[in-house]
Amino acid sequence: MKELKCPHCGNVFSVDEADYASLLNQVKNAEFETELNRRLGEMQQTWESRQQVQAQQAANASQKALFEKEAQLQKKEAEIQNLKLQMANADAAKQLELQSALQAKESRIQQLQNEQILAAQQAELDKKSLVEEYNAKLKAAQEQVAYYKDMKIRLSTKMVGETLEQHCYNEFTRISPLFPYAEFHKDNEAVVGDDGKGTKGDFIFRDKSEDGVEYISIMFEMKNENDETATKHRNQDFFRKLDEDRKKKNCEYAVLVSMLEPDNDLYNDGIVSVVQNDKGEKFDKMYVIRPQFFVPLITLLCQTGRKTIDTRRELALMRSQQVDVTHFEEKLMGFQDAFGKHVLSAHKNYEDAIKSIDASIQNLERVKKALSTSANQLRLANNDAMDLSVRKLTYGNPTMKAKFEEARQ
Repeated sequence: MKELKCPHCGNVFSVDEADYASLLNQVKNAEFETELNRRLGEMQQTWESRQQVQAQQAANASQKALFEKEAQLQKKEAEIQNLKLQMANADAAKQLELQSALQAKESRIQQLQNEQILAAQQAELDKKSLVEEYNAKLKAAQEQVAYYKDMKIRLSTKMVGETLEQHCYNEFTRISPLFPYAEFHKDNEAVVGDDGKGTKGDFIFRDKSEDGVEYISIMFEMKNENDETATKHRNQDFFRKLDEDRKKKNCEYAVLVSMLEPDNDLYNDGIVSVVQNDKGEKFDKMYVIRPQFFVPLITLLCQTGRKTIDTRRELALMRSQQVDVTHFEEKLMGFQDAFGKHVLSAHKNYEDAIKSIDASIQNLERVKKALSTSANQLRLANNDAMDLSVRKLTYGNPTMKAKFEEARQ
């Protein structure tokens, strides 16, 4: 029997095993159902919560995807707007560039037109200036020719020549500050040529650089005569003498300042370079000028000569080096001669020494042979001494044998 106590009234009553088991099953079934219902309720709440969370997550994911799509659409839209703006800017820049290029071309065309107009105006001015300068020079030349013609009428032949020389001297004195290292003097030294005659020129001009390198030298001859002179000379009558004077005085150029042949257009036009005379004789670096070209010719030749200063300086250096080389070769030849003599003497002494050595070798060979013979004899004597013994000495000599035996005892 089992006793049970009522939880409400507190009464105790007894139940058998079967009733107790039935009550216990009832209690267990009720608790199980209650627990089951509770658990089912919790599970239902959990499932609903999960469904809500999943639904919320799905909604969030959908909203996020929607936002991303909207962002991509906005980005695409922005790119489209940017491309449209770039296209619009490119069109505007291209139009602006074309407009600028067109304006530049129009400006260049206008500039060229202005330059053409200015060039035409300048050409006209230059033409007018050249014409005026030519007319002025022509007038001055005509006046000078008239002056010399008038002067020649009033002077004797000798005085005419002297006056031309004085004119050239005065002209050089006027421009001498331009040539601080130059010399212009009368040629007062007559040099006898191959024909036995002594000749000289009128003036010699030389100029040097600051370091003393001569770069220009000119032999001048001045010739003039009156119109009344019976025998008229030609310029080429003096070419050979002038060339010889140039060479004798070691000048580079020869210049004939002449008033001869006043009607000859060749000499009246300017500076004439002489190549040869009518006899076929050739001349180098010779010129014929009128007095008005005296200063221009000196200036021209000096300007040309200054360009050769470096070459002339190198040439002078090479010449000095050539002298040094010549002296060196002379010293070398002297050394070679002396050395050859010493070598011959040394060779003779060497041969004498060789002969003496050969004689000494022969003597030494004889001494060697004698020494070899002596050595052989000493060897034989040594062998004899080594073979010597008491027995051999006493053999056949009973007296000596008895003495040695007695000495041993």
